[in-house]
Amino acid sequence: MIRIEVQVRREDAPLIRRLVKSLSDDDWRKTHRKSLVRVDYLASTVGLKALLAAAPLEGIDLRRSRDRNRPIRL
Repeated sequence: MIRIEVQVRREDAPLIRRLVKSLSDDDWRKTHRKSLVRVDYLASTVGLKALLAAAPLEGIDLRRSRDRNRPIRL
């Protein structure tokens, strides 16, 4: 363990304190560290490709029904 000092906006201080306290709980850390790393990765990269690569798409049905009989107004 190391001690660090950070400067944050006053309104963010309680959030940062809770986050740091949560990271000291091994069960919580094992479960949520991956999400925190993903947030950090997204914050440090720019571009649609990086956002799509990090998106949690498991379980989402991306298929589209093919409705070929709908009327088209030109």
